[in-house]
Amino acid sequence: MVPERFSFPGHDGTELAARLDLPDGPRLATALFAHCFTCGKDIVGARRIAARLAAMGIAVLRFDFTGLGHSGGEFENTTFTSNIADVTAAARALEARGMAPDLLIGHSLGGSAVLRAAAEIPSARAVVTIGAPFDPAMVTRNFAEALPEIAAAGSAEVQLGGKPVRIGQGFVRDISETELAPAIRHLGRPLLILHAPRDEVVGIDNATRIFRAARHPKSFVTLNDADHLLSDPDDAEYAAEVIAAWAGTRVRLRPPAPPIGAPEGVVRVAEADAEGFLQDVTNGPFHHALADEPMAYGGTNKGMSPYGFLAAGLGACTSMTIRMYARRKGWPLDHVSVDVTHDKVHAQDATPEIASKIDQFKRTIRLEGALSEAQRQKLMEIADRCPVHRTLEASSRILTALVE
Repeated sequence: MVPERFSFPGHDGTELAARLDLPDGPRLATALFAHCFTCGKDIVGARRIAARLAAMGIAVLRFDFTGLGHSGGEFENTTFTSNIADVTAAARALEARGMAPDLLIGHSLGGSAVLRAAAEIPSARAVVTIGAPFDPAMVTRNFAEALPEIAAAGSAEVQLGGKPVRIGQGFVRDISETELAPAIRHLGRPLLILHAPRDEVVGIDNATRIFRAARHPKSFVTLNDADHLLSDPDDAEYAAEVIAAWAGTRVRLRPPAPPIGAPEGVVRVAEADAEGFLQDVTNGPFHHALADEPMAYGGTNKGMSPYGFLAAGLGACTSMTIRMYARRKGWPLDHVSVDVTHDKVHAQDATPEIASKIDQFKRTIRLEGALSEAQRQKLMEIADRCPVHRTLEASSRILTALVE
């Protein structure tokens, strides 16, 4: 992921601060992310979702609404309508750069905003909401005790998320008059709704109402025990995985031809967590896996280790090679499976010039079907012709055993 500072004029011309996360390779699509009420573009959930989408070739723009984060302007003078206008202004800024958004993602009130703004962003092919309120006016519950002062004085300072924020009367009036149902009903795009059943800020019933108001195609995925802000990295990771998988089916991603000398394309590995060892492993926009280290080695055990991937490559190549040969011969091979383990062992022929330990892969093959003994033995010979086997054999020892 290649981060880039990005700014654009908001609804009233005030400069808004944004971050554009670009893929390391070709850009296949663009997403626009709208954050939650009084949050910012850099919360955990937004960062992880942006990183995951960028890994599959989707650039992500996240920005701070007027008066929040690093953006200019006074939040006191904003309204829900101005939030929507900020979203459309961000879309226009992307379009001016030749990157009109294909995907809209909104968190909490940002989700409500993208549902309303979608009609004004014709390039958007799909919409995602995370913990979004069906009735935007419900956010006033967070500062209900200040409503009389806001009505009398025109504004009041309230504490939201541990931060002082000044809310104006125009915001309260505007949000109380907003109705999302018509916009949802006429969205005209695939919709993914993510919501946590235990969300104490925006209840799960909001997701139910959004889902009922929407027309197909629509999807509803629960976020298990996540809180409203997806503050747990595991919850942010899960949301990112769901959005990436869903977006891959809804946004037309057309990867370019692989570079010369790399017929299978580029396998790209990028850090998903700079504080640990979690890695995003991608091969184009459609193939993704996580690599990690076991907890005993300082990792979080969310993916296979590097040696696990190496063993998986050997096992997969072995199985495919056996199947290919049996299919060509018309032999009755019903099923094949391969177990692979890896270890460091002492080399019998070690010399002072060669390290005393080498890598050893132990391969256990199971062949099911009415095969003759001669056929079984031939397939075992074929296993050693697996291209990955030959690659590893140049510097590693591979032990193979057949089990019934």
